[in-house]
Amino acid sequence: MAHNPLLQEQDALVFSHMGFYVKDLGRMTRFYTQVMGFTQTDQGDLGPVQLVFLSRDPSEHHQVVLATGRPEELHFNLINQLSFRVRDLATLRSIHDHALQTEGTHDMQCATHGNAVSIYFRDPEGNRIEVFLDTPWYCEQPLREPIDLSHSDEAIMARALAIAQSRPKFQSRATWQAEMARRMGYVKD
Repeated sequence: MAHNPLLQEQDALVFSHMGFYVKDLGRMTRFYTQVMGFTQTDQGDLGPVQLVFLSRDPSEHHQVVLATGRPEELHFNLINQLSFRVRDLATLRSIHDHALQTEGTHDMQCATHGNAVSIYFRDPEGNRIEVFLDTPWYCEQPLREPIDLSHSDEAIMARALAIAQSRPKFQSRATWQAEMARRMGYVKD
């Protein structure tokens, strides 16, 4: 495939939002506003499709669009996962606890990838959601080990570090990011 030099500029192509089809627009809107903290910014019809626009960023009109039209007989989710970053373990625990108490939320799993501490769960229509906290380390992926969020912050981070350090390419996140910036052409050799 030909290399596109215009896309080497960091802001030439920036991910903005995604949309997905739902069966029950009201239920899914409530889930994403009440559990995930999105604000409904707009709604309306585009032909036969009803749309709800959601955002957690006032500079983005929408980050997620929910659209009617998901077939009832579809028994496979085309979305692998929606992932959201949090700033600390307290926020991760809070979302974990709130999601567990929400009707329709299921399949809760807590894990570390060495480079992150994550929770995974399904929304009311079975779409997988990941909420995660980055760690200061890099280790090659995929890697997923169970973790217990009832432990102290120190114990959780120590376990994540031990798992990351057990991998042959372990390094600091800063070192890994500097190498990625070089490989992506943001930093010239």
